[in-house]
Amino acid sequence: MDDIYLYLLAINVIGFLSMGIDKFKAKNKLWRTKEKTLFVIAMIGGSIGSIIGMYTFRHKTKHNTFVYGMPIILGIQIGIAVYLALRG
Repeated sequence: MDDIYLYLLAINVIGFLSMGIDKFKAKNKLWRTKEKTLFVIAMIGGSIGSIIGMYTFRHKTKHNTFVYGMPIILGIQIGIAVYLALRG
């Protein structure tokens, strides 16, 4: 069980940092992180970190796919976690 918590901590840090790094790259006209990559990070467990990073760095906050998509991913993940917890 500790491995799951460690994984979730790590992937959420990665999600947070990926938003900050991509914002830095955008401001400095550097090679950007693909939007697909940002969503994959969220889908594999980094949705909380990605959402916090999105608003901390004010990155992708004008893109409806991110403003609505990230919370939807988080909601699905919470639903899965609740289901698994109740299932035993």
